[in-house]
Amino acid sequence: MSVLVENRDGALVVTINRPEAGNSLNPAVGQGIADALADAATNPEVRTIIVTGAGEKIFCAGMDLKAFAAGEDMTPVGEGLRLLSECPKPVIAAVNGIAVAGGFEVVMRADLVVAADHAKFGIPEVKRGLVAAGGGTRLPTRIPLQIALEMGLTGETFGADRALELGLINRVVPGVDVMDAALALAALINANGPLAVQATKRLMREEVGPDTAGHVRAVTAPVFASEDAREGATAFAEKRAPIWKGK
Repeated sequence: MSVLVENRDGALVVTINRPEAGNSLNPAVGQGIADALADAATNPEVRTIIVTGAGEKIFCAGMDLKAFAAGEDMTPVGEGLRLLSECPKPVIAAVNGIAVAGGFEVVMRADLVVAADHAKFGIPEVKRGLVAAGGGTRLPTRIPLQIALEMGLTGETFGADRALELGLINRVVPGVDVMDAALALAALINANGPLAVQATKRLMREEVGPDTAGHVRAVTAPVFASEDAREGATAFAEKRAPIWKGK
């Protein structure tokens, strides 16, 4: 299968499984990611999502250029990327190796990123006469414009330490520890109230609008009125771990 899915203690691990093709994004991979995320969004047994690549060298080499050149419909790839951005639950990228072009755009759409110390990043689309339209051109919203322009106009790659320095990723660990580190990060998130986690992600991700205070109240009111909120306060008072219901 092009995409493998496994629930590991509330963390849904979604693995791009095309190591023979650099874990590149073809229609089957895009559809597999989209299906997994659509299910995860409403599945109460899923609290976080971890996206990774099969093998130890390549996270994702981007769009499958052979499929693109053959005229295959790449719409499912765009749909998979869209759902990565819109998923209401936290998404962690476990970058086990090279993440370039569409692979780097997958990383950019994740909420948190754990990378192997040998990982490489970049948007080399211009080297193939293409544009990093899946999110790469939004880099100036994340890092200084001059740095983003250098990346986009040269197409050169950069290492995990540079990505950490720029604030594009959260952690750099030895390659063998990438998945364990991602699962540990997911466990820290999963220990918290799911409604509160999702509301926090939503408000942090959304652009500030004219009625910011009213919008914040609308998003947070159901959280404060939830059973989980009462459980959290009660568990604190009783000095025990809370038992979340997600409602």
